Amino acid sequence: MIGVIDPQPFILTKIIATLGPASEDVPALIKLIEHGVRVFRLNFSHGSPEQHFKFLQAAREASAQIGISVGVLGDLCGPKIRVGQTIAGGVMLNRGDTVHFQREPIIAGEQTDGPVTFHTSYDAMIDEAQIGQRLLIDDGMVHLLIIDKVDDRLICTVTTAGTVSTRKGVNLPQTQLSVPSITDYDWQCVDWAMQNELDFLALSFVRHHEDILQLRAYLQEKVTHAGITPPIIAKIEKPQALDDLEAIIDATDIIMIARGDLGVEMDLALVPIIQKRITKMAHDYGKPVIVATQMLQSMITAATPTRAEVSDVATAIFDGADAVMLSGETAVGEYPLAAVSHMARIARAIQEDLHSRETLCGSPPVKLQKDRYRTAALAHGVAAIVKDLNAKYIIVWSQHGGAARYISQNHPMIPILAASSDLAVLRRMTPLFAVVPLAMGQPKNVEQFIGLMDERLISKKWASVGDPIVIVTGEPLGTAGVTNKVRIHYVGDA
Repeated sequence: MIGVIDPQPFILTKIIATLGPASEDVPALIKLIEHGVRVFRLNFSHGSPEQHFKFLQAAREASAQIGISVGVLGDLCGPKIRVGQTIAGGVMLNRGDTVHFQREPIIAGEQTDGPVTFHTSYDAMIDEAQIGQRLLIDDGMVHLLIIDKVDDRLICTVTTAGTVSTRKGVNLPQTQLSVPSITDYDWQCVDWAMQNELDFLALSFVRHHEDILQLRAYLQEKVTHAGITPPIIAKIEKPQALDDLEAIIDATDIIMIARGDLGVEMDLALVPIIQKRITKMAHDYGKPVIVATQMLQSMITAATPTRAEVSDVATAIFDGADAVMLSGETAVGEYPLAAVSHMARIARAIQEDLHSRETLCGSPPVKLQKDRYRTAALAHGVAAIVKDLNAKYIIVWSQHGGAARYISQNHPMIPILAASSDLAVLRRMTPLFAVVPLAMGQPKNVEQFIGLMDERLISKKWASVGDPIVIVTGEPLGTAGVTNKVRIHYVGDA
């Protein structure tokens, strides 16, 4: 029987929270960080650049005030088709109703006396959608069947009732669409993200690995004065991506399993199977995995999650997710802090359970083992030492983030305290499993680094004198590609 879990300073599985009207000012964001959020998401599908800049400033200020590194993720819209302007509160569609889709935009509040008529963000939908195909709205909550094309309009009948409001998503799972993977608006958002030094960019509706390569080439052309480009997160939400999955994982930096559109575009019963398959393959390549969409969906309006939602989050973490993401729960929900708190409790319960069963580290990435990466081999050795020593922490100087990333790939069930003097690098560590980024001026040598870490561990009461830890460094300290030494250390020893 699992007892009450003791408070822990670190949550190994990272929590990502979407910013929105429910969580936008600095005091609210500080509370979210205190309860476990380590990455904030800007959803470019909603809001203006001015609003996004306000969110970004608040996130940076909250991080600075609390002294905890927090990343900011810009989520590109991709070729998402959305319903245009509707009347306030949306339009209720009943089963059997006739609905028209037209090319021309509808003026706000305008509605004819005839059938309900919508406009969408993708004019070519009228040409590419065919009679007999399904049309789904709002993550598949509302179902329509296309029954005719008349006078440059799609004529549909409602087969599953529901309310349709402005900007709700439209899916055509049986239609071959010619819309580009990266739209003109996406490129504008990429430029904005680079100008404002966002830490990550998520590419929506990835279909082929070439989509990743196209974005990466553009980022390298727009590289900042510091020579830094944000890591790319490939969102898997189209069936076509599964046909090129291994190449996509190889090409990207991080994988996000975006189950909302994925569950609309294909059989819902297959989504859990696909989630496990993607998680395993990403781990084989040493790529972090984010599981997203509807994780605690009921908490948009309810103060507590359902039992099924708790099990869903737990399953994702047991399967090896590096991070779990909240969307509407924190962006527009009534209980954003409670949602984060519940997600943190679930993550802590699982890491406590795994630790109690002496599951102190996961399996190393198979692909990196085969390719014989030196740092990956060193990280695997660290994991073995941690297990034998029952170490409390792994301590690493990771000036550019590489060593922390490699150690994280083995999923040790203890915190990896990763120090760097580069604040941008620290923010890019935030989604990595078990990694705790620590800002520190660069020490003169390894001995000074160990002494400084001892002082921090003791002063913050993270460890006691005599606790075993594993130190990972290279010499000279701070030079990229020289991480090659592992040292067993007991806190407080000279």
